[in-house]
This record gives sequence, C-alpha cells and structure tokens, in this order.
Amino acid sequence: MSGRKKFSGLAMFLPGMLVAATGVGAGDLLTASMGGAEAGLLILWAAAAGALLKWTLNEGIARWQLATGTTLLEGWLTRLGSWIQWLFMPYFLIWTVMTGGAMISACGVAGAGLFPLGDPDTSRIIWGIIHSLVGLAMVWIGGFPVFEKMMAVCIGVMFVGVLVTAVLLGPDWGVVLSGIVLPQVPPGGSTWVLGVLGGVGGTVTLLAYGYWIRETGREGEEGVRVCRLDLGVAYTLTALFGMAMVIIGSRITVQGQGSQMAVQLADQLGLVLGPFGKWAFLWGFWGAVFSSLLGVWQSTPYLFADFYTLRRQRLYGEERPKDLSRTAAYRWYLVAIAIVPLGLLWGTVRQVQLAYAVMGALFMPLLALTLLILNTQGRLVGERFRSGWLINALLVATLALFAYMGYLQLTGRMAASG
Repeated sequence: MSGRKKFSGLAMFLPGMLVAATGVGAGDLLTASMGGAEAGLLILWAAAAGALLKWTLNEGIARWQLATGTTLLEGWLTRLGSWIQWLFMPYFLIWTVMTGGAMISACGVAGAGLFPLGDPDTSRIIWGIIHSLVGLAMVWIGGFPVFEKMMAVCIGVMFVGVLVTAVLLGPDWGVVLSGIVLPQVPPGGSTWVLGVLGGVGGTVTLLAYGYWIRETGREGEEGVRVCRLDLGVAYTLTALFGMAMVIIGSRITVQGQGSQMAVQLADQLGLVLGPFGKWAFLWGFWGAVFSSLLGVWQSTPYLFADFYTLRRQRLYGEERPKDLSRTAAYRWYLVAIAIVPLGLLWGTVRQVQLAYAVMGALFMPLLALTLLILNTQGRLVGERFRSGWLINALLVATLALFAYMGYLQLTGRMAASG
C-alpha cells in the first residue's frame, strides 16, 4: 500500500465516496425508481434509513481494521475459525461472476442508450464488452491513482445528472419533506420499502472500504473519527441519490423490466423535460453504472488476493506482501472478473440482475453478525474500540432486516418456480 496521509481537505472523503459509488448500481437505481412509481413519496425515508444501516456496517469494518491492523477478512479467518472460509469463498466466487455480469450488462445498456450501435441487444453486448475491457485496462495500468481520478469524474456525473433531473421534475417539496421525516409504509408498499432500504449502498463491496482506507494511511482512533465523518458525507449523498430516484419514479411511469427500463425512463423524461432532461439522466445513469464497474474491478481482486496470501502464509509460512495490488493473485483475479462474466451478456438483463440481487441479500446478515461478534469483544479490539450499544442496536436491526429480505427473496423465487 502507498501509506499516503490524507486526513484533511476533500481527499479525506475519497474512500467513503468510492465505496458508496461502487454500491450504487443499475439495480439499485431502478429499485428506487420503481418504488417511487408504486408507493410514491411516502417511502423516501427508506432511502435515508438504508444509508444509515450501510454507514453502520462500514463503520464496523473500519473500526475492526483500525483497532487490529488487519482487514476484516483476515479477522474472519484468524478469529472465527476455518468454517468462515468454506462458507464465504464459494459464495464470493459465485458472487463475483454474477456481479461482474450485472455490471457489464448495465454498462452495456448505458452505452447503448447514449450511443446506439445497431439493434438494442447487439449494442448492449458491444458496449458491455468495451466497458469491461476499458475498466480492466484502467485498473491494471493506472493503479489506484488513475482509479481515484476516473471515479471522481463518474461520481460527479452520476450525482449531478440524477439530482438535477429530480429537481427539474418539480415535485411537491412539502410532500417530499413529509416523506423523509415521517416514516410510513403505504398499503401494499412493504416490499418496496424493503427494496429501497437494502438497495442502495453495496453488499460485498463494503469490504473494499478497508483496503481503500489503508491506501490513504489511516490508523488509530483518529482514523476512526475520520472514517465516521467520511462515511457520513458519502452516505448522505447516497441517501440523496436514492431519494432522487424515488422522486423520478413517482413522476414518470415506465412499463418494463430490467436495466432496459433506464433507457425507457430517459425517453419519458425527454417528453416531460425536453432533450436536456433525457440526456442529463442518461449521463447520470452511465456515471452510476460505470463507477460501480470500476469499483468492483478495482476492489474485488483485493479480497481474493488477501484470502490467497493469508492461506499461503498459514500453510507455508510465506511472508504476506504489503501491496496486494501488485501480486499475481490480484492481477489474475482482475482479468478473470473482466473476462469470465462476459458470457452473461447473452442472457437477459432481468435474469442477471435478479441473480445479483439475491446473492447480495445473502451476504449482509453474515457481515452484520460477524461485526457483532468481533467488535464487541474488548480482548480483540481493545476497550477504546469496542462498539457501543447504539452501534450494536443498529447492527441487530441490519441483521434482522437483511435476513428478512433474504427470506422474501427465496420464498418469492420458490413460489414463482412452484
């Protein structure tokens, strides 16, 4: 790792923005917009509450790492026993393929919406391949500095495009305020509330935060304070982004399914707001999905390389490298995530996004549970870093919420297949 100190200025907010932008993908965008269409502005509070739950999880990841000097993945393997690796790694490999396919497909849709190349399916496939390979080249050649700069561009395009679109639609701001501060579940809206609560903010990619704060040289109690502020800003913007998509969905009706809905939504916005509204949303959508792809391409190989080097250390006593991004394990996994999921481009967008959503929902209870186990023990993290009752209560709420979401996902699929 570079060990650069970035505790001041706008740079201190970079790791949080990276993990938040990585977690805002096409499925999250469309879940929030469909929730707005079906349940209206009454569910705006769910975007804020969901962002708070994701803040809690990321704060726990940072707390563990800054207290122990080890990543959470290392903590799992050394403190929880071998069962965690046999549970997490098969899941992680499958998640990688499903997530890679979802990211590539969404980028294909975004590229096709901006610059069509033939029929929609062919255009989506071509643009998906281009985005995947460009992301591979940027991470491989440019490393973290180039990744930082490109993500900053994508994040800016994403937030400006979507937030400006929501403001231009001119919603009733009194109703918007009421929907934010007065939690309500409208009749038939419980599923959409759960979808918005869990949708925006990422799943497995939350683990990347530990590697990104290591890049910036954060450590100790000062590092925890910086991380809380950093994540607070990031998830405030994430909540605003989710709310903007709920507002857009409440004002624009689109018939359809999957990521292709984004293009249809842009067309409808064009009828209401004119060409500027259409193109602002399309560019915002592109910024959201390409930043997600870049974040996954850059961060996921860290997890594999961390696991691989830990195994080599335990089995053969090999010294762990300080910079995981320069290891062969990191490089090969980067190539794999950019190439292997390309085959999913020939499946339907809906199938890929559904598999991705189910895989993500299964991870969150595991993360919340392990943070409750590890960060409440003073002998592991020290008394100064132990999580307090409020953080623990939020983790319990997160565990219950995502366990319930996973139950709904699985029972829904069983009912559909039965």
